[in-house]
Amino acid sequence: MRDLENKVAAITGAASGIGRGLAEALAKEGAELALSDIDEVGLEETRARVATVAPRVTTRVVDVADRGAVEAWADEVVRQHERVNLIFNNAGVALSSAIVDMTYEDLEWLMGINFWGVVHGTKSFLPHLLAARDGHVINISSIFGIMAVPGQGAYHAAKFAVRGYTECLREELDMMDAGVSATSVHPGGIKTNIARAARMSGSTLGDVSAEEAAEQFDRAARTTPEEAAVEILDGVRSNARRVLVGWDAKLMDAVQRALPTSYQGLVVRGMKIARARIV
Repeated sequence: MRDLENKVAAITGAASGIGRGLAEALAKEGAELALSDIDEVGLEETRARVATVAPRVTTRVVDVADRGAVEAWADEVVRQHERVNLIFNNAGVALSSAIVDMTYEDLEWLMGINFWGVVHGTKSFLPHLLAARDGHVINISSIFGIMAVPGQGAYHAAKFAVRGYTECLREELDMMDAGVSATSVHPGGIKTNIARAARMSGSTLGDVSAEEAAEQFDRAARTTPEEAAVEILDGVRSNARRVLVGWDAKLMDAVQRALPTSYQGLVVRGMKIARARIV
C-alpha cells in the first residue's frame, strides 16, 4: 500500500499522542479518517485539527476493551465510508508496578486495553479488509514487547503478546495472498501523556512519586508523535513486518539481539545503581 490517498484509515487512541500524529500524517496523505478514543474532548480536538485537510473524518467514542463497542464501530466505519483499508490499533495505557505488588484488577485493566483492545480491533476490522482485498493491520506493540525491565510486568505481558499475535497474523495473511498485510510497531520513548496517565503501585526505583516518574519518562522520551507517525507510515508503505520507532528502540533491539538473555543482568545492575542514587 504505497499510496495512501483515498484510503480509509481507522485509528484507535486518536485523541492524543501517536494516534493524533497518525491522523495528521494520514490527512496530509489524502486519506479518509475514522477516529476513536475514550477521551471525547481530545478526540474532538484531533478531529478539528485534521478536518480541513482530510477528505472525510468521522469520530466515535469507543472503549477498546469493550468487544461489542469495537465491533459496532467497525461496522459503522464501513457504513459511513463504504470501505476500510487500514486499522491502527494504537490505544494503550501504562502501569508501573513490581509484580509482587500488582493487583489483579490493575493487570486486567491494562490487558483489557493493551492486548484485548488490539485483538478486538484486529478481529472486528479484518473481515472488512479481506472483503476489500486491499488492507493493512498495524498493531502498536512497544520496544517493551522485545526486551524487559523491572516494574513493567503487565505492560510487557501485553506488548510481547501483541508482537506474537501480529507476527502470526502476518504469516497467515501471507499464506492467504489476500491483499491484506500486518505490521508490528515497536516505539521507544515517545513524547506522549502515557506516563502521566499511568497507574502506579510502588516503584522498583524506591520512593519515587508518580510525578517524578513521569518527569523521568519525559526526559528520556526523545521522539515526537509526529516523527513516530512518519516512521510507522514508511513501514506501511514498505510492507515491513516490524517497525522500530526512535533511536532508543533501535538501540535496545540491537542489545537484545546481541545479548538475548544476558542483557537482563545488565538491566538489573543499572537499576540497582539508579535505586542507590535515589535512596
